[in-house]
Amino acid sequence: MLVSMSDKELKRLSVLQEICDQRITQSQAAQLLHISERQIRRLLQKYKAQGPAALAHAGRGQISNSKLPEELRLKCLNIVSDQLHGFGPTLAHEKLTTVHGFDLSVETLRSWMIAADLWIPRSKRLKRPYQPRYNRDCFGELIQIDGSYHDWFEGRAAKCCLLVFIDDATGKLQHLRFCESESAFDYMISTRLYEPYRVCRRVNILRDYSDEKTKLYPRN
Repeated sequence: MLVSMSDKELKRLSVLQEICDQRITQSQAAQLLHISERQIRRLLQKYKAQGPAALAHAGRGQISNSKLPEELRLKCLNIVSDQLHGFGPTLAHEKLTTVHGFDLSVETLRSWMIAADLWIPRSKRLKRPYQPRYNRDCFGELIQIDGSYHDWFEGRAAKCCLLVFIDDATGKLQHLRFCESESAFDYMISTRLYEPYRVCRRVNILRDYSDEKTKLYPRN
């Protein structure tokens, strides 16, 4: 009968055989394997009685007692594929346990989803190429708008948001306005207040950039 052994078990077999051949002592063997002499004597006794098979892990090749039924795996994967398409392992696990009543861990579901190509681990995802955006060449060609919520008045007034208009080419501040919140309405008010100044300076705004929280689109 063929016995599958790990590298660690093969090393133990080699060292125990050297003891039997009287090439090394039990003390030297204990140092080589980083175990106690008592463990060496126990392994040597098993080796002499049962041969190399005694050193192999008893559970190798057998189904783990903690392994979940195959039927459960298939049911979970079918639900994830049909009803929870696009869900990550954590959210899918929440739905499977609360809605469908399944009992399994998040990591178990994650491994199942990865094996079934229903989820790609972050380490294996292709990185999206990002093209660098260079600053504009001319003053007024692009005005960047951003808002910062902070205690600007150091406790003398309520916290508020400061909307900032910055010229992309020069980095110079063009317009500042305090408001209660960073909302689309306040962005529109600030842009409207900035318009007369822009006309006086003969600045042509080709595009406005804002952060991901509020989107502004220029008029055609």
